[in-house]
Amino acid sequence: MSIRPPILLFICFQSELAVVERAPTSESYARVDYHPECEAAINEQINIEYNVSYVYHSLYAYFSRDNVALPGIAAFFKKESEEERHHAELLMDYQNLRGGRVKLQSIMMPEMEFSHPEKGEALYAFELALSLEKLNFQKLRALHEVAEKHGDSQMCDFVEGDLLADQADSVKEFAEFVSQLRRVGTGLGVFEFDRKLQA
Repeated sequence: MSIRPPILLFICFQSELAVVERAPTSESYARVDYHPECEAAINEQINIEYNVSYVYHSLYAYFSRDNVALPGIAAFFKKESEEERHHAELLMDYQNLRGGRVKLQSIMMPEMEFSHPEKGEALYAFELALSLEKLNFQKLRALHEVAEKHGDSQMCDFVEGDLLADQADSVKEFAEFVSQLRRVGTGLGVFEFDRKLQA
């Protein structure tokens, strides 16, 4: 006698229900095929996003000083800091969605002085930021590779749709700012660049 599909479905449901009922309260009931390496990689990316946010917040404070006085650049880095923090929160929400555990790590103390005798502080800051954006892009691609390695198509979709495309745009934007600042030098051109960012 063959088992009819509705009965087969009910048997599968019963076995899943038994797993949920036996699970200790410290374990997630939402976790389904979420590899521990994927969970660890998400936690690492959360830490990267928070570290980049902290550096950008340091740049915001620096360019807000009365003896630096570049409010457009300051506001830009404040906005970027908030965006990186938002990315960290997206990753935390994703971790909880998949039944993982968020494990926050230490954040490194960033530089607080960004003056540079040859390049000027604006170019130096944007070159630093560009290198961070490129690093972040590489780390997101590595995160995607971990998801692919474990056949986690949902995580691949999340990284591609919510993070990688936005990060590629950021790399291009910062690269253009570095090019513009190299062109204008350290004098009045930086003041005009700052005004452009305020607009």
